[in-house]
Amino acid sequence: MTLVGGTERARDFVREDGVLAFVDVGERPLESGVLLPRVRLAYETWGELNADASNAVLVEHALTGDTHLTRGRVREHAPEIERARAEAPGWCEGLVGPGRVIDTNKYFVVCINMLGGCYGSTGPATPAPSSVDPENKPWGSRFPFVTIRDAVRAEAAVADALGIQAWRLVVGGSMGGARALEWAVTFPERVQACGVVASCAASSAEQIAWGQAQNLALRQDPAFNGGDYYDSDFPTAGLGLARRIAHITYRSAAELQTRFSRDPQPGESILGEAAGTRGRYKVESYLDHQASKLADRFDANAYLTLNEALMSHDVARGRGSLEEALARTTCDWLVVAVDSDRLYFPSESDALCAALPVRVPRHTIHSDAGHDGFLIEDAQLGDLVRATVLS
Repeated sequence: MTLVGGTERARDFVREDGVLAFVDVGERPLESGVLLPRVRLAYETWGELNADASNAVLVEHALTGDTHLTRGRVREHAPEIERARAEAPGWCEGLVGPGRVIDTNKYFVVCINMLGGCYGSTGPATPAPSSVDPENKPWGSRFPFVTIRDAVRAEAAVADALGIQAWRLVVGGSMGGARALEWAVTFPERVQACGVVASCAASSAEQIAWGQAQNLALRQDPAFNGGDYYDSDFPTAGLGLARRIAHITYRSAAELQTRFSRDPQPGESILGEAAGTRGRYKVESYLDHQASKLADRFDANAYLTLNEALMSHDVARGRGSLEEALARTTCDWLVVAVDSDRLYFPSESDALCAALPVRVPRHTIHSDAGHDGFLIEDAQLGDLVRATVLS
C-alpha cells in the first residue's frame, strides 16, 4: 500500500488542504468474488492529524459528488491549475472549514472518491492493467460490479495509509450515508460516531426502480456501445436523461410547482405546430440544464457503476436481520431525514433508528427542496452535528 507523493503516515509531513492526492491500495477482493487488481483511490484532506490520530473525520460524498468538500490552500509556488482547484468552493462549504461545525482547525477531515468513480479513483474510465488489457485501454464494460461494502473496505486501506486507526466521525448524505452506515457495521472498532443523513439501511424496491430507469437511459443511448465508448462519442444524451430522472426524485413536487408552475421558458411557446415542435416549459429547461451540467463533468460508466452499487446497498446482507447486523456497532449516532424527501422517506430513517442497539431519535431537516435538502440546509444539519456527534 502506497501513499502517492507522500510518506506512509499523514502526520509525518505538512499537508496542503484541498489538494487531490492518491493511495495505491493494491488488489481488492470484491463481494462478487472478482479480484480487482491495481486499485488507486483519490482523496483530499484539510487540517492536521494530531499526535494520537484521534481527530480524523471522514465525510462521504453522494452519487455524483467529488472529494472537494471546501476551499483549501496550496504551497506558495503551486501550479496555477492546482491553486485554482484547491481554492475553489466545495460542495460542503457550510459544514466544513476553519471555524465551522467540522472545524478544520481542530479536525483532520478526509473525503475519498468512491471506488468506481471518475474523480481520480480506479473506475471504468481508468486504464486497465496489462493483465486485463495489454494496451492499457480503459476498463469500460470490463470493470467489475462493486458494492457499497466493497468501497468501504477499500476506504479502510486509505485510512491505514494515512495512519488513522479510528474515525472521530464518519458522516454522509444519500449514497454517502449508505457508506457511513456500512463503515459503522463493517469496522465498528474504527468508528466512534456515525452520521446517516437522508439515507437508509437498504435500498427499497422503489429506489431500485428509479435506479433501473436511470441505468436503462444510459444503456439505451446508441453511443454507450455497451460501455466501450472511450475512443468515440460519449453517451451524453443517455447520461443527461439519467440525470433528469434522478433529479426529479431529488426535489419535491411542491418545490417544482412553486418554482416553475406551468410557465413556459421565456421566448418559447408551449403550443407547437406539430407534435414535438413546441417550446419548453420552465421545468423542462431546468432539467435540461441539470443534465448538461452533469454530462460535462461525469463519466457515464462511473454513473452506472455507482448507481448499481447504491441499488445493491443492504447493510444486513449476509449478517442476519437488520437488528443483528447493527448489534455489532458501538458508536454514537446521528440519523437525519429531510421532511420533504420523496426518494429516502423519513419512515426509512425511523426504521433504521428502531433497529439500532441503542435508543436513537430520528432528527429532521425541514426543507421544501426534497432530498437535496441535506445539501441545501447546511445550517440545520450543522446544528444537528454539533449537538449530537461532535458535542
